[in-house]
Amino acid sequence: MEILLLGNEQLRQKAERIKTIDGEIKSLAEDLLDMMRRGKGIGLAGPQVGRALRIFVVHVDKDTPRVFINPSIIETSTETVKYEEGCLSVPGIWADVLRPKTVRVQAWNEKGRPFNLEAGGILARAILHEYDHLEGVLFVDRLPEHKRDWAMKKFEKSRPHVKGKPPQG
Repeated sequence: MEILLLGNEQLRQKAERIKTIDGEIKSLAEDLLDMMRRGKGIGLAGPQVGRALRIFVVHVDKDTPRVFINPSIIETSTETVKYEEGCLSVPGIWADVLRPKTVRVQAWNEKGRPFNLEAGGILARAILHEYDHLEGVLFVDRLPEHKRDWAMKKFEKSRPHVKGKPPQG
């Protein structure tokens, strides 16, 4: 399993609902947490590793690692905040993204237990960012056009070229 990069069409697919939370899904959750830690990220979603399933993990400072299976965003605040975001699928690119300040989400954990969570701060941002991945949306899509163009150009320049060929997604 590897983290897919911007340009890979799998990142643009809407993820499918998980029908059964079984050993395979628990193993996927563990793998996502492991890959997230190795990548020094705070979140990772199934579509980022080529698994078009509605699952993501987050782990922010001073909180426990969390697994979200089949999440639903119940409510977001009308108040928004800008904060710098990056993404393991768009390495080396950081930009301010405007998002709701708080979020209320309903999901299931890796044990098949439903939960509701109201979050603010970086946890809310991580949840919304990872939820976007389930919808085929990347954080660069939320940037104003001129910043998105800048981010895409910078990303393309930073990608390694193999034997003089342009990078492939």
